[in-house]
Amino acid sequence: MKTLLILRHAKSSWKKPDLPDHDRPLNKRGKKEAPKVGQYLKEKDLVPDLILCSTARRAMETAQAVADACGFEGKVDYQKDLYLSEPAIYLDILHCLPDEARRVMVVGHNPDVEELLTMLTEVDEHLTTSALAVVDLPISSWEELNEATDGKLQILWVPRQV
Repeated sequence: MKTLLILRHAKSSWKKPDLPDHDRPLNKRGKKEAPKVGQYLKEKDLVPDLILCSTARRAMETAQAVADACGFEGKVDYQKDLYLSEPAIYLDILHCLPDEARRVMVVGHNPDVEELLTMLTEVDEHLTTSALAVVDLPISSWEELNEATDGKLQILWVPRQV
């Protein structure tokens, strides 16, 4: 059994409209909520073995805040292909992971992360900023992961629930 933690980046700033989308930072609320995700992961014993993240600034800031707050000891793996991509790209990246990683978190963007959640669970949920979906996957190797994998959504959590 593998577990996939699907996290939409925290709330980003629109204060500088001329700033390229890729370079938008977190806003005040995003900086407050991202560590709450990490605290939640730590409290629920869901600290990931690996973190994969889009290269967009808001996603990277989210991933780092979550990693720091949950006590993640590894290095966040930034993947440019997770920026404004499709669920199939997420699957391609996950497919290549080492099997020692039992629990993996991906930090990305909508609609990509929502579509990934729906593909793997057949659950159609809107993922607000900082939303975390915990999906159990009935696979023993990441190589087995594909569009037909029948994952189960175990938890859908947002920091505003706290």
